[in-house]
Amino acid sequence: MITADNIVSHEFIGLDIEITKSTNPQVVGLNGRIINETKSMFAINTEKGVKSIAKSANSWKFTIGGKGIVVEGSKIAKRPFDRIGGKA
Repeated sequence: MITADNIVSHEFIGLDIEITKSTNPQVVGLNGRIINETKSMFAINTEKGVKSIAKSANSWKFTIGGKGIVVEGSKIAKRPFDRIGGKA
């Protein structure tokens, strides 16, 4: 189960997300569902289509079980495989 304590080591695809702080003020408030993830980017399905946004330049608010969890992008700017702790 995903909680505030272990969110950085979980899969993000399928989660609802919102940008709460950014170096680009135009993307603050952008929200949607994560449909893909790379080392440095999220692909987010928004009302206006799919947007690719850099992880490290933003603070992200994940909505899990009706609660918002804010995570700094620099903490999650890794390959999903490395962040989750996958084994080869």
